[in-house]
Amino acid sequence: MTTINYSKWDHIEISDDEDDTHPNVDTASLFRWRHQARVDRMEHDKKEKEDFEKGYKEHQRKMNEIKQKLKEADLNSDSKVKAELSELEAQEKKWKEKEAELRKKEKLTPLNVDTICHEGKSKTVINKPIPKKELTEEEKSQRHKEFIEKHKADAKKFGMMRRFEDSQQFLVDHPELVCEETANVLVLWCIDLAMEEKTDLMNHVAHQTIVMNFIMELAKQMDVDPRSCVRPFFSRIKLGEKQYMEAFNSELEAFKERITKRAKEKLQKAMEEYEEEERQKRLGPGGLDPVEVFESLPECLQKCFESKDIALLQKTITELPEEEARYHIKRCVDSGLWVPDANKAPEGAPEEEVYDEVQESADGDEKS
Repeated sequence: MTTINYSKWDHIEISDDEDDTHPNVDTASLFRWRHQARVDRMEHDKKEKEDFEKGYKEHQRKMNEIKQKLKEADLNSDSKVKAELSELEAQEKKWKEKEAELRKKEKLTPLNVDTICHEGKSKTVINKPIPKKELTEEEKSQRHKEFIEKHKADAKKFGMMRRFEDSQQFLVDHPELVCEETANVLVLWCIDLAMEEKTDLMNHVAHQTIVMNFIMELAKQMDVDPRSCVRPFFSRIKLGEKQYMEAFNSELEAFKERITKRAKEKLQKAMEEYEEEERQKRLGPGGLDPVEVFESLPECLQKCFESKDIALLQKTITELPEEEARYHIKRCVDSGLWVPDANKAPEGAPEEEVYDEVQESADGDEKS
């Protein structure tokens, strides 16, 4: 059976502050002096050992050079070189004695609080970061769709919370919400609320959106999973550091301004799309908008259409220059403002035929 040698623990120098001192002695100063004296002694021993190793290494270098010279030049008969080698060999004996003395001194030196423990072995391991896979647009769209189906309701619950404590606990209980998709859901909800002019509710949801954005930003700065940043963020926000709160509130106000602007743009676009749809529905057989055509007509023709007086319309047409009359008649027919008599001028007839029809109708009315 192998035994363990514990003898080195039998000779240990006590700690500086381990023994009692006289009441009149400044204990703290005494302990400092003791420790400093021991440190100075250790430094002296260390320097002595380093000087020995350096000198002994130089001595061995010289001996090797002399031996090599003797070997290469066959100078065994040279008394001067022999004398030098003999001197170095004599010094070698003294160096060995000095080495043995230092080892004995080192062995007899008691362990103390500074030397009793030392690092036996250390190893630094750096984990290589796993490269993040970049998602394609199709994958991002599919991921967002799946998130909406599963977690949209919970994301909106988070958006309705008011207290930081409740928000933190909710995210701890639902770690799947700590992601960009939740922020996207809240942003879109803010835009919808702004378009509906629900300003107070929009402001509240905007606050929760910035909370999520700050958590995500903290995760990016630390290069960690966002879920691990929930508690650190809320711990910091609860402390109410002036600089941090100013940054938070500044971003919140800027976000609300962006939401309001975006909502106005979407409303404007929606109105334009609606008007275009209505315009497309109004287009006449020739592809012209009756509203635009009506507004471009001379005032005398506008009165005819407003009063729906066919006879007045026929009379007014005959009083206009022929070229101008033909131009307005064609635009009225193409926009559907005026549908000619199907028996006399089929739909799609050239403006010359329609104009002739109007002329004949007007002449007939005058004769009668």
